[in-house]
Amino acid sequence: MLRLASSSDPSWADRALDHLDQVLIDHAHCEKKAASSALGMIFAWPERASWMAPLSALAREELAHFELVLKMLERRGVVFERQVPSEYGARLNAACRKGPERVLDKLLCAALVEARSCERMQLLSEALRGREPELAAMFEGLLASEARHHQLFVDLAKDAFDAGEVAARLGELAEHEAGILVAPCAAVRMHSR
Repeated sequence: MLRLASSSDPSWADRALDHLDQVLIDHAHCEKKAASSALGMIFAWPERASWMAPLSALAREELAHFELVLKMLERRGVVFERQVPSEYGARLNAACRKGPERVLDKLLCAALVEARSCERMQLLSEALRGREPELAAMFEGLLASEARHHQLFVDLAKDAFDAGEVAARLGELAEHEAGILVAPCAAVRMHSR
């Protein structure tokens, strides 16, 4: 179950289809960033021994997804390049508190990113089904992983914090995340309006 406070505006998929190559480049960057974030957590919290193996596995899986998207870009004749990201990640992480609660907030923000990615990939998979079956299949194939990654971050939070506190804070951050998606964004990205 994805714990989002809002659903994406259905018009996002239409805009994404109009800028599909840019969305695919952004998707590759998102997968790379997700791998980097998992590794960052390993370095930031080595005292959480039970988290090391799942986060390591997550980083490897995200890099495999990065490579998958790179191959799709290559097949489409699109060059992977630097891109101006949306403000989504920075605005979401700005809600992270200082002190011991920061660990909880970072995990839950990561969970929300994965949940939103899952939702957006579902929208793209459905929109592309009749138009570009290979691309639709790629997005559909990633859905279970994104949902599993969302749950992993929630489970890690519950490993270190009270379940009631996790649920309450997840609800607060989900509301914050929903508010980010109503702000205008100059470019269409996986996590833009």
